[in-house]
Amino acid sequence: MSGTRRITLCADDYGISEGVNRAIRDLIERRRLNATSVMVVAPAATREEAEALSRVAAEGCEIGLHVTLTAPFSPLTMHFRPLDGGMFWPVNKLLRMALLRRLDSEFVYAEVMAQIALFRELFGTPPAYLDGHQHVQLFPGIREGFIRAARDAAPEAWVRQCGRTHTSMQLGNPKAMLLDGLSATFRRRCAASGLRTNPAFAGAYDFRTLPDFGNLMRGFLSTLPDGGLVMCHPGFVDETLRALDPLTDQREREHAYLASDDFPRLLDELGISLAKA
Repeated sequence: MSGTRRITLCADDYGISEGVNRAIRDLIERRRLNATSVMVVAPAATREEAEALSRVAAEGCEIGLHVTLTAPFSPLTMHFRPLDGGMFWPVNKLLRMALLRRLDSEFVYAEVMAQIALFRELFGTPPAYLDGHQHVQLFPGIREGFIRAARDAAPEAWVRQCGRTHTSMQLGNPKAMLLDGLSATFRRRCAASGLRTNPAFAGAYDFRTLPDFGNLMRGFLSTLPDGGLVMCHPGFVDETLRALDPLTDQREREHAYLASDDFPRLLDELGISLAKA
């Protein structure tokens, strides 16, 4: 179809729980997703779960690494610092220390390299792309080690930046505004290292308000340019997820909308394709 925009719709957090994994695989089989990001340090990132994902993603779905550096998860590397009780710091504390320039990019580099290596062990291939759980790849002190590891261990991969287009920038979304600012520097650093990034990003919203996800998706897609990326977090809630993450029931709402007939109708209305070029 003439004028079709191709976008990446990426489900984050594969590996966090078996319920999330099943929901993501279900949507891939329905061809409602064309990317998913794997948390290799999470409890459901097993060889069996990786093989199940590889089977359904063989045609039309990229598999990337969801670099994880925040609690309640723990590092793969022995000497990673800072830690709190053997776990990474919570994201708010990590961001605060990052903005104060109190993080050592060498520790980050070693940990990201280890997560890339484990991804290769699980999937038999390097990640198609890299991003970060809770957007940690954008943080000062983390982005340097992240970019260097991506360049050294997965140079053909692209990396996620989280800046919106100018036409979609609106006041009133503090999280999106913070991501816009952090992404501007991140994009420049990636370009200088020869790494490709997505041209635009959408998908950030306040999960606690339980908004209508269909209306949100329409807004995300309306101004996204060709090649842009929307993140999402579909999942089926299980006890493992409840123990690890506050984002629970909204994952099921996201899955329900993406699995419904309303979603492909929206894509057709907006002239958007999830197929790869």
